[in-house]
Amino acid sequence: MKRSLSFDFATTGAVKSVAILSMHTSPLAQAGSGDGGGLNIYVRELATSMAHLGIRCDVYVRRSDDFTEEIVEIEPGLRVIQIEAGPSDLLKEDLPLVIDSYTRKVREYLEQSPVDSIHAHYWLSAVAGHQLKHELEIPLAVTFHTLGRVKVDAGESEPIERITAEEQVIGCADAVFASGEVEATQLARLYDVPFDRIKILTPGVDRALFSPGQQWAARKAISLGKAPMLLFVGRIQPLKGIDLAIASLSQLRSKDAFLVVVGGPSGAEGEKTMSDLLSMVDGLGLSERVHFVAPQAHHLLSTYYRAADICLVPSHSESFGLVALEAAACGTPVVASDVGGLRNNVVDGVTGFLVSGRNPETFAKQIDELIDDPLLAIRVGEQGALRAGAHTWQSSASEAIQVFEMLSHRELVTCI
Repeated sequence: MKRSLSFDFATTGAVKSVAILSMHTSPLAQAGSGDGGGLNIYVRELATSMAHLGIRCDVYVRRSDDFTEEIVEIEPGLRVIQIEAGPSDLLKEDLPLVIDSYTRKVREYLEQSPVDSIHAHYWLSAVAGHQLKHELEIPLAVTFHTLGRVKVDAGESEPIERITAEEQVIGCADAVFASGEVEATQLARLYDVPFDRIKILTPGVDRALFSPGQQWAARKAISLGKAPMLLFVGRIQPLKGIDLAIASLSQLRSKDAFLVVVGGPSGAEGEKTMSDLLSMVDGLGLSERVHFVAPQAHHLLSTYYRAADICLVPSHSESFGLVALEAAACGTPVVASDVGGLRNNVVDGVTGFLVSGRNPETFAKQIDELIDDPLLAIRVGEQGALRAGAHTWQSSASEAIQVFEMLSHRELVTCI
């Protein structure tokens, strides 16, 4: 069923404040390492833009260090609040054990500083949001970012408690945000979410940071040569498919092309994945052509995007793929897996190319086509930048606020 990507509900100003739950990772954390990734950027940018539109936003995160202040004011109207729930160095896999503690302490804050709506990110926060919705009778909107059943379909191992929790929350959430039509269809098909509760909320891109620029200047800034440069940006974990990017490099006709991987190990398998990738690089004789770079501050990534000839997004699954949008905004062609939200994000043959399956030779063929045809690469890059310009965080924030306004006038959904 096709739905409009826009909202026609007129904002009445009933919603003044939103509690944003991001239990497992903080928008203050470095994206590209640990548990920090596109979700961090999403939460920070959406909350910032809502604050600019006059909505007070408090982001509740679980304290994961011993030095950050309890309350950090990012700017007027936007705060990040550290919640003490379990040891600061608790592994992500053990976080379900402290959801109740996190929920209880967030409730203490909300009783002192009431809000008009709750926006929970990822399934751990969604469980907390579900409980708070009932205890405080506040509308709940959820953005899952990744879905357990989708990851299982992609060959990942996910605990049954996650699948069960997602089902329970989805059955009661007043709104479920999807990044595009693909994720909306997954929610409806895999979790039986009624279409009237699915709201499309496409992530944005900060055009002040991510826009086309001079490639030669970007290359000089990061001290890289003139040969064709492939780029991967993201956390080093199996789901991201960096092994496919490396294998594709080995199959290219261009033997001077090189790959830059910007990111750090993430999750329980992160360190092993890094070790395996280094062994793979050595085994393929690519030590001089694969460069691993530590995670970079978000605003510095634009230099890497502009320096690259092609950005690779070889993920096994993606709800959206913010890297693909940011690269396109910088005028860099994208070659991505034909999966999940990347199908909405990348217009095949126009702003980039989608590759079905996980055959390195197939990926390499598409990469070679862009390397061998500079005019094609320029045309694709220009179309990508043009399309990315339509996606702003300000418009995303405006649409989110309209959903919260709509929920403020409806009866709360009851548990199924």
